Amino acid sequence: MNVWEAARLAFRGLRANKLRSGLTTLGIIIGVAAVIILVALGNGIQSGFTDSFGSLATQITVSANQEGTNGTPRDLTDADVDALADPADAPDVATATPIVSGPVTVQLPGGTQFRSSVTGTTADYLDVTDRALVVGRMFDDAERRAKVAVLAPGPVEDLFGGDAGAALGSEVRIGRTAFRVIGVVEATGQDDTVITPLGTARSFLLGGGDAVDTVVVVARSPETVPDALAQVTTILDDRHSIDEPAERDYTATAQQSLLDQVNQTLGFLTLFTVAVAAISLIVGGIGVANIMLVTVTERTREIGIRKAIGARKRAILQQFLLESTILAGFGGLVGILIGVGFSTAAAILLPQAIPDFPPPVVDVNSVLISFGISLLIGLVAGGYPANRAARLRPIEALRFQ
Repeated sequence: MNVWEAARLAFRGLRANKLRSGLTTLGIIIGVAAVIILVALGNGIQSGFTDSFGSLATQITVSANQEGTNGTPRDLTDADVDALADPADAPDVATATPIVSGPVTVQLPGGTQFRSSVTGTTADYLDVTDRALVVGRMFDDAERRAKVAVLAPGPVEDLFGGDAGAALGSEVRIGRTAFRVIGVVEATGQDDTVITPLGTARSFLLGGGDAVDTVVVVARSPETVPDALAQVTTILDDRHSIDEPAERDYTATAQQSLLDQVNQTLGFLTLFTVAVAAISLIVGGIGVANIMLVTVTERTREIGIRKAIGARKRAILQQFLLESTILAGFGGLVGILIGVGFSTAAAILLPQAIPDFPPPVVDVNSVLISFGISLLIGLVAGGYPANRAARLRPIEALRFQ
């Protein structure tokens, strides 16, 4: 008996018990669909995280550290910033942006005071930190000491009830000095700050001479981050007369390593959820094996008659293996349709219902692997029942009631 004839007999056997065959494939359908959907959700979350924080992949944050043990710790200064931005000594550094910060009070003239913080920095701050403006503009290099401010959502909510349009162009008092609001930035998590030019913050709000609290260094590409980090530490070690890493009076951290750790954690969580979903595939395989054993028992006399008229062990084995594989393969295909369809629909509808939730991303590998596993389950689950059927002796099978 050739394969096509065996397949025809297998289909005939499955059609004879349509309801039972459909229920048998249910476990495979649920398992395959669950794996595809969960992988798509995990990929979407990782992709959304990368899109949101991808700019951090080239960032190196340098902060003053007062715990250095090499004598008296030195502050980071404007001269350090200039040295880090020098392409002769740091060819892999694209920019170095100084930041000073501290607590302030902010209020409308004659209004209630609110506690906030000020970020004094340079004109490229928004580009470096990948923050966007809701309205207005950022100050430029010509406004290094101008009394202008860009507000985050927190002060806008406190002073203007969240109306960014009303905030634009208005006058606010920061500390004891009046500032003109020229822009409002979008919410990113640092929502209680007021951004001013570096010289303005030092002259009217914080003081501090030429000291800086933090330097945000941007490497030329993600691939050059390790080289840029090495150049940063070499320059600062030389300028601060540091001989041992433990004596450093500053801390330099590549944000890329933090992103890698978060992505790794997200990957582990995705694998865990997929492993949980794969349990339903195992349950589905047990269901296939159970039904195939029942089928062999019910068709014992049929098997005996076929063997009595000359059917070989291989033909019987082939037929029942095909039946179990068809059951599992059909369940896999239906599961793929459900999983891909659900993920595709979610990718369209989720951004409309929950704008901040990343849309699922279907992974072709998860589709192929889950379908391959469903076929493998069919072969494995049908192996023992098929072998049992093939080994039946004709006389015993014909006597079976």
